[in-house]
Amino acid sequence: MSRSRIIKNLKKKNPELNNIDLKMILDTFSNSIFEALNKGKAVEIRGFGRWYKKKLKENFNARNPSTNELLYRPERVKIRFKPSKKLKQMINE
Repeated sequence: MSRSRIIKNLKKKNPELNNIDLKMILDTFSNSIFEALNKGKAVEIRGFGRWYKKKLKENFNARNPSTNELLYRPERVKIRFKPSKKLKQMINE
């Protein structure tokens, strides 16, 4: 779902708010998640899921499958999302 579609759905459910307010709400929400993850904290929304950072080790033995050339992959950080049990149940119904 795109950002504009989320704003349209929010507008349908909250007709008293204008699009600028809805965009600001969505930006504040996403920036709050970004800032918390940037500080190394996990973000949890009960009933929805949890975002967290995971460090991946450096890898000296990675290979390019097409050329079979050895590659070095430095240590890096990935963002992971773990859905809640409630979200999993809703999707699997």
